[in-house]
Amino acid sequence: QRLKAAVHYTVGCLCREVEEDKDVQFSKQTIAAIAEITFRQCEIFAKDLEMFARHAKRTTVTTEDVKLLARRSNSLLKYITQKSEELASSNMEQKEKKKKKSSAAKGERTPGEQEAAVTENEDSNMA
Repeated sequence: QRLKAAVHYTVGCLCREVEEDKDVQFSKQTIAAIAEITFRQCEIFAKDLEMFARHAKRTTVTTEDVKLLARRSNSLLKYITQKSEELASSNMEQKEKKKKKSSAAKGERTPGEQEAAVTENEDSNMA
């Protein structure tokens, strides 16, 4: 019930934004109808995502499931794919930072630092 109320509130806020931008009016009944349709569609999406994961013998919904759900809307699929790639890239960067921090804390050198140390050692041997 709280989720349904949150959807109704959000739809109301979005409708007010559209009213200001497009100079149109939405009746309370229209907002309620849009909120109800949105909530029901989200329920359908949730069930579909669950079925996609179950079909793949998984218990976790993945981004691939979401892409499959959005396949009929090219613009939505493109947006989801782009965001998914951005998140994957961001996660890789965070993993690299954690890896560098943990190796620095252990006194280990990163590959770049190792290469610099070898070069420095070779230079001192030549002198």
